[in-house]
Amino acid sequence: MRPILAIAAKDLRVLPRVRLAFFFAVIWPIVVAVMFGFAFGGGDGGGSSVIRVAVVDEDGTGPSRAFVQRLADSGHFALAPMARAEAETAVRRGQQAAMIVIEPGFGARSERMFYGEPREVAIGADPARKAEAGMIEGLLMQAAAADMQAVLSDPAASGAMVDRALNSLGPGTGAPSELRHFLTELKGFVGSSATRTPDGSGGMQWQPLKVTAVPVTRERRGPANAFQITFPQGVLWGLIGCAMSFGLGLVSERTRGTFLRLAMSPLTRSQILGGKALACFVAMIAVQVLLYTLGYLVFDVRPSSWPLLALASLSATVAFCGFMMLVATFGTTEQAASGAAWAIMMPLAMVGGGMIPQFIMPAWMATLGNISPVKWAILAIEGAIWRDFTLGEMLLPCAILVAVGVLSFVLGTRRLQYQ
Repeated sequence: MRPILAIAAKDLRVLPRVRLAFFFAVIWPIVVAVMFGFAFGGGDGGGSSVIRVAVVDEDGTGPSRAFVQRLADSGHFALAPMARAEAETAVRRGQQAAMIVIEPGFGARSERMFYGEPREVAIGADPARKAEAGMIEGLLMQAAAADMQAVLSDPAASGAMVDRALNSLGPGTGAPSELRHFLTELKGFVGSSATRTPDGSGGMQWQPLKVTAVPVTRERRGPANAFQITFPQGVLWGLIGCAMSFGLGLVSERTRGTFLRLAMSPLTRSQILGGKALACFVAMIAVQVLLYTLGYLVFDVRPSSWPLLALASLSATVAFCGFMMLVATFGTTEQAASGAAWAIMMPLAMVGGGMIPQFIMPAWMATLGNISPVKWAILAIEGAIWRDFTLGEMLLPCAILVAVGVLSFVLGTRRLQYQ
């Protein structure tokens, strides 16, 4: 056992000195996990429903500014104040989902809520984003209703508004008598005891619908954020990087005669290969621990089951350790072995979900991914992070990974005996 540990320690010390190998084994997986996570929407937490909207206030009055503030306080919008031309450009370029234009006269019409022309707000949106435009229109109506609720709940404000309306609709204005009658009755109602709250504090109880919130815990299905998708991909690229680095390192030792000198020493071939496999195994585990720690502490990647994540990680490590031994037999030079190894691994990574998540692939490509160990490794890791796999569900991908690793390792060691 001591010779195996010595060879493993030697190979682990060599890895950081080979900068390109260290980059693809340690740095590149972190880049994949973090950068692709942000690209897939991880920067907003993965589940944000805030709509990015440019707001153009062409009225510039107190009521229009209050309306904009109400929209901002609703939590539904990320508002960016702009001029109209700038807002149109931002929407056209896709930088904003839509623009909201508060037309001139908004403030004056806010003082005539019970008569006259209504307040006007225009929505400018890409015709291809009709769903978002409809949602924005509904949220604007909600904010307008809240404005009316606020006025009607304030006896002084609502009374003053009714008085101004009655004064502007005096005899000779041609206003319908029914409208004057309605406003007169409304003024009496605003000042009556019917508008008092039960505690006597005043305030109109104008509430067309009472909605009571009932807390319901949503069943979590799917990843909580984009990083829960990209960190398993990053782990896979770490495993691939380690497999390539150690496999090509073994090719380099064979080319330079180092492997032959080791074989002529008292060490057995099994001890030599066992030491190199152990070094690769330890490096893969270290890379995974680094990525999982980074994901947990910084990017909210919280596994649903740590024991199942450990099982998935060990199974994936076995699979790619076996692939490492097979890489060492792909050529008699580093260039030949590297070219052959990447020619095999890149298609497997592509159809297995190492580049694009399988759930957005065409059905035929997702089915083709069943031949790739990358697919089964990602499935196992995702099963422990966000798919909520049971132990029974985890057994199939883990068994496939272990089988691939054992067969690859046996085939690789056998081929090395004849090269």
